[in-house]
Amino acid sequence: MKYKILDHTADVMFEVYGKTLNELFKNAATAIFDTMVKRSTIKIKIKKEIELESSNVEQLLFDFIEELIYIKDAEYLIFKDFKIKIKDNKLTAILEGDKINPKKQILLTDVKAITLHKFSLKKSKQGYKAVIIPDL
Repeated sequence: MKYKILDHTADVMFEVYGKTLNELFKNAATAIFDTMVKRSTIKIKIKKEIELESSNVEQLLFDFIEELIYIKDAEYLIFKDFKIKIKDNKLTAILEGDKINPKKQILLTDVKAITLHKFSLKKSKQGYKAVIIPDL
């Protein structure tokens, strides 16, 4: 399982899983974009590389999701697939997607941001788990 939607008084809350940090970050991005668009309707026409660095991996995950939302809002891009590499609190990601086009994609709910409320990233025996509440 990549992620599951949890009951919460907020509009939506995710519990995201990954055997590795790379997988967890990919699954977190997938959960955010599954909230915003039916990803199967996105044709991959654009590849965008981003690099981020933070003081710890929890903050790096928060910054990564915020960066995805910023790119969606500033550059009108939505993404279908994510290639993630994390090393020493540094992230390099290749984002694959297209310009937002309501005539070609099935758009769902807009994610405006993520909140720090209940936000967490923990290592477990199975790998990693994060809790994310997007602001819709």
